[in-house]
Parts: sequence; structure tokens; C-alpha cells
Amino acid sequence: MRQRHEFHVDSTRYLDDHGKPLDDLPALAGDTERILAAYRNMVLTRTFDSKVIALQRTGKCGTYASVLGHEVIGTAIGQSMAKTDVFVPYYRDQAVHTLRGLSLRDMMLYWGGDERGSANWENCPEDLPIAVPIATQCCHAVGVASAIRIRGEERAVVCCVGDGGTSKGDFLESINLAGAWHLPVVFVAINNQWAISTPRSLQTGAETIAQKAISAGLPGHAVDGNDYFAASEVLDTALERARGGKGATLIEAVTYRLGDHTTADDATRYRTAEDLKRAWEKDGVKRLQNWLHDNDLWDADKEKALQADCKNRVEKAVEEYLATEPQPPTAMVDYLFETLPPALQAQRERIAAKYRGGES
Repeated sequence: MRQRHEFHVDSTRYLDDHGKPLDDLPALAGDTERILAAYRNMVLTRTFDSKVIALQRTGKCGTYASVLGHEVIGTAIGQSMAKTDVFVPYYRDQAVHTLRGLSLRDMMLYWGGDERGSANWENCPEDLPIAVPIATQCCHAVGVASAIRIRGEERAVVCCVGDGGTSKGDFLESINLAGAWHLPVVFVAINNQWAISTPRSLQTGAETIAQKAISAGLPGHAVDGNDYFAASEVLDTALERARGGKGATLIEAVTYRLGDHTTADDATRYRTAEDLKRAWEKDGVKRLQNWLHDNDLWDADKEKALQADCKNRVEKAVEEYLATEPQPPTAMVDYLFETLPPALQAQRERIAAKYRGGES
């Protein structure tokens, strides 16, 4: 006799592409203060993003990964997390970082190649630094979650990864361990449709990324990553579940990368203008703005004031960033190990001697 096992993946969406409710909204829709704070963070993040790209184009910043298209899901993550939770980011989480207390200046320092940009996590000191290697941070997340579980603490870990990262062994091993050990971690796979130049249709044969949770014994949930109410509700539920000792969750947040993969990329080489235009029509920031207007919570004057405030905050951060005294050349080896091995110690001494001598 054969026994058949059936599984399903839930999908959540409350707003249509224009910000009109498709169904009764969740209870958090009544929290006006939270919603307005969310919209302000999205606009600030987008303003910051545009400015850093301009800095890179003028040689004042290093290669940068744009957050355009991720503002809604990032803001939902940042608001849903408690201060005592631990955030394990990847390289497109600027909207989360602003809510976790990382300054705009420090984010600019990081993308400018200055490791001091990763040093000032004072508000959430246990958050991990930005991870550029693909999916390796997932392993770190389960390590942190294991420590939390062993200590019996009511805390959770949130780990972000791109859709391409979910095909890496690091991710698959991590969700397997999270399921086997019943760990308090929420994996947020941000499906922006592109793993650099590889489209979602070629990156994995799975119908959804959320269903990858099934093999690990985790609940998997797909959510419209441009729908603030849907993303927030799903994250609130998953984090409450994790803190309550009920285990891990995998959330697939579906959005679209509206910019290039990084400033070293040219997305026009592999995607069409028509596809990008259709994606902009689903923009989550504009969607929430429309909802706020429809509910008499926003108007043109408030938008103008917010835009001006965000611009001023970003420009002030740019001034601080550009005025920061550069680190000495020895910094290129100072952040590699807690204790430098002998070979690098000798190399560091040569670098220091050359720097002292004023050689270029």
C-alpha cells in the first residue's frame, strides 16, 4: 500500500498593484504610527540609494548594491524585529539597517571600502555585519539561533538571502539544520527575479522558493514583497512563532530588482525595458503611498516635506562620510584575523614602513 503525502504553500497579498485592498486588512492596518514610520523609512532608503549610486558614479564610493525594489520587505523586517533579536543580513538590506540603528554615514563607509562602517552597531550589537558571499550567512544564522535555543532565551534570528542564494548548499544545509534542531530563525528569501543575470525561471525548477522549506520540515510561506501589510503580518507571525519556541520558518518575499545587480552591472544586457516597466507598475513604495492618500493619512504637502527631510538627512551623511579621515594602508590586513599570522605580520610591517616613508 502506498501512502501519499501532500503539502501546500500559503501565499499572502492584501493590496493590489495600486494600493487598493483586495480583502479585509490585518489588524496592523489600524496602527497609523507604524504605517507612517514605515513609509518614511522606505522614502529615506530610496533617497539614500539614489545618492550612493551617484557617489559611486563620480568615484566617491565603491561598488554598490542597490536596494531599489527591496524597500518594502526590508522595512517590514526592521519593524517586525525586536531589539533583542539578531539580524543576519546579506548585501541588499539597507532598509533594515536604518531601522536597526546603523547610520547612513556608516553604510556609506562600508560601501566606500572602509571597514569602520561595520563597527558601529551600537543599537543592536549582536547583529552580524553585511555578508557579500552568497548564502554563507545562513550558516552563521543557525549558529546564532543554536546559541539562543541552548540558553533558553525568547529571541529570534532573521536571515536574509537572495533567490539565487537558495540554490546554494549553505542555504539548504542551514534550513535542514534549523528544522532538525527546531531553531528560532526566520529565513527571508527575497525573490527579486534575478540571480545577477540568471532569471528566476532558469535559477531553480521549483514552482516557488517557499516550497523548499518542505524538505527541511519547516513551514514555507510566499508573500507579496511589495505589499507592506502582507509582509508585516507574515513576519510578525513567524517571529512570534520563533520566539515562542515553535521553530523556524522560510518566507519567500516576491519582488523585483528595479536597478542593476550592482553598480558594476548593466541589467539592460539581459532584461527588457518592457519587463522593467511592468515591475515599476507594481512598486511597493508607491502602492503604500496610494493607500495612505486613499485613507486621508497623506497629502502632497506632507510628501514634499518628507522628500526634503530625507534629502537633507542624506546630504548631511554624505558630508560626514566625505570628511572622514581615511584609514592607513595597513587597514587592508588589520581586519582579516583576530591575531595576524607571521606571514601577514611581516607584510603589515612593510606596508607600515612604506606609509611612514611617504612613498606612494
